[in-house]
Amino acid sequence: MDANDTKFHLSQPPELFARIDDEPDEFGDSIVMTTLGMAVNWARKNAIWPMSFGLACCAIEMMSMIASRYDISRFGAEVMRGSPRQSDLMIIAGRVSNKMAPVIRRLYEQMPEPKWVISMGACATSTGVFSNYALVPVNQVIPVDVYVPGCPPRPEQLIYAIMLLQKKIEQDKHVVAKLLNLA
Repeated sequence: MDANDTKFHLSQPPELFARIDDEPDEFGDSIVMTTLGMAVNWARKNAIWPMSFGLACCAIEMMSMIASRYDISRFGAEVMRGSPRQSDLMIIAGRVSNKMAPVIRRLYEQMPEPKWVISMGACATSTGVFSNYALVPVNQVIPVDVYVPGCPPRPEQLIYAIMLLQKKIEQDKHVVAKLLNLA
């Protein structure tokens, strides 16, 4: 037996494994087909600018979500904004008192459109274990898009809420009409 007989010759693929789409294409993979609305939704969902509004113990979990262990920057939301005019997502983390409700509403009204809200924790959602006259659920002050349960919720839960919000943004309809103030 010759040494050349034991070598495999792979210069020609067998007919069974030959591809039928090996014909050269003039443009290749350089053309992307989409609509303007889908492109705007893609840009919005991948560039969320959150404004931190930590009112109680849930704020610590929200801060740890930004740290390197959880790395929210892979979702395009790495910088917490201090100004409502620079943010499009408000994360309410903690108890909302009657004194704080007008402040939250004013900050929400100062945010540019489109804007979204995440209610983080049992206290923000339903006043939690502190069911008294001084607290109010955040959905009675401003509209809420995503609720995060828990006392306090883990950073993974807040990341999941941001992912749910991204799906909601991606499925938004009539984006171009809203941009042009036609809807």
